[in-house]
Amino acid sequence: MTIVLDAMGSDDRPDPEVLAAMTASNELQEEIILVGDENTLKDKLSGLGGDQSRVRIVHAPEALDMSDHIMEARAKKQNSMRVGMELVKSGEADAFVSAGNTGMAMYFAQKTIGTIRGVNRPSLCALFPVKNGHAVVLDIGANAECRPEFLVQFAIMGKIYAQTMLNIENPRVGLLSNGEEEGKGNNLVRETFPLLAETDINFIGNVEGKELFGGLADVVVTDGFTGNVMLKSTEAVAKLIVDILKEELMSSFRTKIGALLAKPAFGKIKKMLDPAEIGAAPLLGIDAPVFVGHGRSDARALVSAIKAAKQAVDHRLMDELRKAIKESIQQE
Repeated sequence: MTIVLDAMGSDDRPDPEVLAAMTASNELQEEIILVGDENTLKDKLSGLGGDQSRVRIVHAPEALDMSDHIMEARAKKQNSMRVGMELVKSGEADAFVSAGNTGMAMYFAQKTIGTIRGVNRPSLCALFPVKNGHAVVLDIGANAECRPEFLVQFAIMGKIYAQTMLNIENPRVGLLSNGEEEGKGNNLVRETFPLLAETDINFIGNVEGKELFGGLADVVVTDGFTGNVMLKSTEAVAKLIVDILKEELMSSFRTKIGALLAKPAFGKIKKMLDPAEIGAAPLLGIDAPVFVGHGRSDARALVSAIKAAKQAVDHRLMDELRKAIKESIQQE
């Protein structure tokens, strides 16, 4: 297996990417292609030492910035994101990972690799920590404006992702809303509800935020605007709770003793809330495994992202998605 890692994606590029490529290639015993400025990457790798036999460099003279708009990005025809995706498109690599600009990843993935036949819009998918595990939430930012049929396809792809990657046999699929009852929500939610009810997925109806984090749904679908706001709010609240706990537990000798006794429990919570444990979000609907991480990703987060990409290839996620979309179209 060969996985492409965009070496010019993260905020601290290319240091986290180079270290992640070295670590993942040795842990997984798979080839990692680093795409970026060849001279820079060679210099960075030479400073690390160790076994670099499974790390290959492909030169890309240009890099996208987080601030780039579409016209600026299109002008950089040899940017690392596009060059890396071309390797996947040609069959030279099996999956693509980047911590770069999400919007540009969406754009170049559609233009370079293309979408699964029948998919209206690709969807960015995330794993949210919930009671007793994780829930698949989509879309979390790829499509700010959605139509009901988009959300139906998100639900189908989310179901397949939960089955394939989380090993959930019959995922419970919910529609994010401001109330559990049918008829609650905005126009998009009200129009989507009956369409989901007609599918053969295990649709459990509307779910509120408390049901999501209570673990009552395995897959939750929403539009990209709402999903992105919820994702960033969740990350902010999780960080606030961890920061307050740390501050309070270190405030006195007595609380420090308590913190020491409870350290295993706090470690488990911290791990559950740590985005680096997941690493990246897949762009479901693109006709190849494409994973996009946060710009703040460190080497550990990128290694997690590479492992997720490998798992997607190992479990033949793309075959399952293509099959599900084809069947949904035939049923219409």
